[in-house]
Amino acid sequence: MAGFRQLLRNTPEGLYCPPGDFHIDPVRPVARAVITHGHSDHARSGHGAVLATPETLAIMAARYGADFAAGTEAAPYGEKIARGEVGVRLVPAGHVLGSAQVVLAWKGITAVVSGDYKRRSDPTCAPFQPVPCHLFVSEATFGLPIFRFPPAEDEIAKLLKSVALFPDRTHLVGAYALGKAQRLITLLRRAGYDKPLYVHGALAGMNALYQAHGVALGPLLPATDSSRNALPGEIVIAPPSAVADKWARRFADPIPAFASGWMMVRARARQRHVELPLVLSDHADWDELILTVGELKPEEFWITHGNEEALLRWAQLNNVSATALDIAGYEDEEE
Repeated sequence: MAGFRQLLRNTPEGLYCPPGDFHIDPVRPVARAVITHGHSDHARSGHGAVLATPETLAIMAARYGADFAAGTEAAPYGEKIARGEVGVRLVPAGHVLGSAQVVLAWKGITAVVSGDYKRRSDPTCAPFQPVPCHLFVSEATFGLPIFRFPPAEDEIAKLLKSVALFPDRTHLVGAYALGKAQRLITLLRRAGYDKPLYVHGALAGMNALYQAHGVALGPLLPATDSSRNALPGEIVIAPPSAVADKWARRFADPIPAFASGWMMVRARARQRHVELPLVLSDHADWDELILTVGELKPEEFWITHGNEEALLRWAQLNNVSATALDIAGYEDEEE
């Protein structure tokens, strides 16, 4: 325990590595940061120096501008980099394009900081790579036993069945701009949907970035038809906020849908007036979280954010030494 606390400790800025003198996904501007992925609760602008995968740096530049940090260093997956006394390596997290776990090596200790991750297949990003470690620092966004997600293919089949049943209505699917929208598109393509998909303008930039990094999305068209009862029988993908906006009124008797792990909670679907909830998450569900801890067999298991209490109880029952770090500033960007 003492060695782990010397390697990593919680600070107001977030998780800090003293022997390497850098923060991981800091929630405030710092001199040196290692960033796990491009979602804005983990990747903020204003740092002195940022180390991340080339894809994450590209995402940050697209979102914040080229001068989002004083300096940047691209670290491809698997490349070993020295930071003070610490060896740093980024390995795939399976969350979104470029997402990484941070692997630290120091005085015989291996620590892994997961960032956000999932274990399921995702055609838009490299799959999660398990790294046996002494210390595993994990998210717990969906860290409750009620969150056991169905196969993504089943949710896509549900959407396509609804499209076939209601050919005169527009299916308007809310999906977060980074990661979720592109995964939804590629899953539809894998299911054989080769018609053009219509996308809100707010998704265009990130779609183009994914395509530039080799992710095939098929034919996409802007959802700009302003005529009354536009795009009957088509699928329109938009940011979740746009689904409830007056922008959506142009479409033909739209069926509001939302792709999120939170759609397992019926009250959330009702609250958002979602007619077609699609349980599709880019985070690990309960089974994936405990599977990962069981597979890695860490001496210490730290939980950074989410539903810590249930995982702490599970760890206690399974003789795993666990601690909740209670880091403020991380939120689920699916919201």
